[in-house]
This record gives sequence, C-alpha cells and structure tokens, in this order.
Amino acid sequence: RRQRRGGQRTASRPQLRRREDGAALSGTMAPEEKSHSQPVRAWSWSSIPLDLAGLVLRLLRSYANRARFAAVWFARGGTVVAEKKPNLQPPALSWSSIPLDLAGLVLRLLPAHADRARFASVCLQWRAAARQQLLPRPLPLLALPDGTFYSLPYTKPFRFPGCGFAGYQSACGSWLVFPRDDGCFLVDPFSRETVTLPPLSSVRLRPPNAVAKWSYEHGAKVADPYVTWMHMKDSDKLHISKLVVCSPNLVAALVGIGYTSQILMCQPGALSWSVRAYDRCKRFEDMSFYQGKLYALTKGENLLVVNISDDHCTGDPQVSRIGQVIKGDPWYSIAFTNNAMLCKKLYLVESCGALLMVRRTIVCRIPEPGLYSEAVAGWSAFEVFKADFEHSRWISVSTVGANQVLFLGRRCSRAVSLSQYGVLGDQISFLDDDEENRMEYGYDKENASFGTYDIRSGGFSSVHPEISWKRCDEMRLAAWLFPHD
Repeated sequence: RRQRRGGQRTASRPQLRRREDGAALSGTMAPEEKSHSQPVRAWSWSSIPLDLAGLVLRLLRSYANRARFAAVWFARGGTVVAEKKPNLQPPALSWSSIPLDLAGLVLRLLPAHADRARFASVCLQWRAAARQQLLPRPLPLLALPDGTFYSLPYTKPFRFPGCGFAGYQSACGSWLVFPRDDGCFLVDPFSRETVTLPPLSSVRLRPPNAVAKWSYEHGAKVADPYVTWMHMKDSDKLHISKLVVCSPNLVAALVGIGYTSQILMCQPGALSWSVRAYDRCKRFEDMSFYQGKLYALTKGENLLVVNISDDHCTGDPQVSRIGQVIKGDPWYSIAFTNNAMLCKKLYLVESCGALLMVRRTIVCRIPEPGLYSEAVAGWSAFEVFKADFEHSRWISVSTVGANQVLFLGRRCSRAVSLSQYGVLGDQISFLDDDEENRMEYGYDKENASFGTYDIRSGGFSSVHPEISWKRCDEMRLAAWLFPHD
C-alpha cells in the first residue's frame, strides 16, 4: 500500500504525458511507473465509448465537420461497433476522460464562441482542455445596444447571464465601453473583467492655461482661428466615437461632436485624460494601433501618425506630435443631375501585416430635387488600399488575403482568418452602424442588418436575413465583438 501511494504521488506531478505515437494521457502514469502486478492498457481511438463519440458529433452542426471527424476517427482506429471481449469488464470511463488531442480536434471544428463555451461548461477537465489548446480565432459576435448578442453563424439572439450589458457607447476588441459621469468603464462580457478610465469631464490641458478663442462674423460667434478642444469641451453632446486599447498602459480615443473630434489619451486607472488644447479638431474617420504606432485617418484620406510621450510630472501618456504620413487624393460627397449622390465611409484595419484603408462608396438617391431633400442609401461598392510607407502613398489592392475576412464597423474592425472553417477569404462583412449626427443620408428600410461583399466577384449577399434590428436612435451603435480565444 505504501509503494502504491508513493507511485500515485509521483504520478500526480505531470499534468500531461505523451506516448511515442503522440497520444496524450491526462492524469495517468507512464508505463514504467505502474505496478508490475497490473497490466497496462494502452489507449487508442477505438477505446473511446460510442456515447462519447456521439456527444462530440452532436456538437458539430455542419455536415462537413462531421465528415472530418469521421475521417480522423476511422483513420486512427475508431470502429463503429465496440469490440466485445469475453470475461473482461470494460473499464469505467467518464465524459471527463476525453484525451486532450481529441478535445483540441473538436474545439478547432467549432467556429462559434457559443459552442466553445458550451464545450468548456461540460466539466472541469473539458474547461481545462479548452484553456490549454492553441485555437484559431472564433467568429466574432454581433452586439446590439439593448444587450442582445448574436454568436455567428447562429441566428438566435442571446444575452449574457447576470448582466445585461445594455447601453454601451463604443466597442474595442472584446471590450464594451460604458461612459458614466463618474468615469468610463471597459467591460469584457466574456471574462467579466472591468477596466476604469477617467470621465470625459476630467481632461488635463496642454498647456494648462489654455482658453477658447472666439471672433464674430456677421454678428455670429465663431471659433478663432479654427475649432479646438476648448470650443467643444463643455458640450453635452460630447461623446466617444472610437476607442483603441493600444496596450495595458495606453488607451486612445476619438472624442468630439458630430463630424469633428480630437484625440485624447490616458492610462487605465488614471484620474484624467490628456489633450493638446490648441490642436485643430479634424474630421477623423478611424484610428488603429499598428506595429507599435497609433495612426488616424481623416475624411480627406490623409493618414496621420500620432507620436506619444510621457508627461514629465505624472508619467501619463500624452500626444507629443501629430504628423502626416500619407496625403490622400480625396473626393467628397458628389450630387449628380439625375438625383443621385455618392457618399463614402472609411475604415482602417490591419490584415496580413499590412495597414489597409477600406473605402466604402454608398450610392444614394434623392427622392425629390431640392436642397433639403434627404438622400436615401442604396447599394455600396468597396475599394481597398494598402499603406505604402516607403513612398508615402496609398496603393490599390485587389485582395485582402485568400483566407482573410474583414469585419468592418465604426466602433471596431478586424481581419479574421476563417479558412479552417470552410469560409472563403477575400470577403468583407460590414455594418450599417451610422451615428445620427454623422449621417449624410437615410434609409428606406425599417430594419438594419449586416451584409457581405465578395472582393473577387464584386457581389453582395445578406449572410443571415434573420439577424436584424430596428433602425432607431437607441440601436444605431451595433458593433462587432472579438473574443480573446
């Protein structure tokens, strides 16, 4: 008994041992450590109980994934009928005895974050397996401001238990942004982690004694010589239009009114933001952290680099200089004599190591001629440009990567590789997530959704017509969420 207990203590140290054929044995001893009085039963794929294999198959929704599982199963010795051995009692196996390599195989075939969460909730061993595996990114989630979420590719909405997560104002990666009077909070609905940022009412000016300058033209009060942070800082319409978590010690945000905004910076947990008080506010379209630098894109398609330094007194990050990297060749909204108008939206996103600008052209129609007729959005076209930093220019490209899908949104955009799930690349999934005070057009459809554009063919499709939400002020801020795993 003492010898057997000692062996058990020795076997509890390694969490994972591997056989020569690559099979993983969790919580077992190596053969040489077993007592010689007990036979060693070698593990094989054929020893997996059929009810366990059935559970795995039920987790695989598509026929293609089931076929892949069956191919691996038979290739590694799995059988349809369990072998019968007379006079031998089958070993007692539980759902937790699934080998780690089989768990990894199953998880890699689950593109939806919801399915991975269900897999991890079966037992502690499966949860540990889900955390230990290096998995490809799952499909993003679609978040709606009322606290409703969609876990693609499923069309049934759900809510996270315990907290509604309604009322966010922006999103970044896996974070939802909730501004409050006493602070700004980032909440990760997957891990429930929370990060505190300063309120927009607490901004450290540079220089500290900055004041707004005004002049009068035809009896009207106007900003002099142009609009700065000092002219809009006290507005009740001030809001965060874009937030980027650059690192654990740096957060940048586009904060403004309508089309005009300014770049603010802070350190998580700090008491105030930092802003260059006299810098000219611009019509920023997007912002992205790329290869250790922060870049901003203007409506004129100019790419700006934001140089960052530390405050000598507080050590907090601050904008030291904003320089132009690429001068765009812009065009603005154009109205034609046939009651048509072209509008555009711009996005910054990294894909395959390159920084891309995506230009979405929206063809609008004006129902009635006249200055005050509201344009109605129609079909869209997409153009993709790569930043050529060596020659300071945008280069038109015809692909974003054979295995890349771009998920574009005002709040957050990402490139995700989905080829392992059988999803073709060179696709763009986009949201109609216009802010009310940044719209040049309206819609004639009551509900909003998202669509997909094929870069190669130039064709559009509605991925899930069942996923839609009502167009209203409370629901404009739909956003993509990207889980960590």
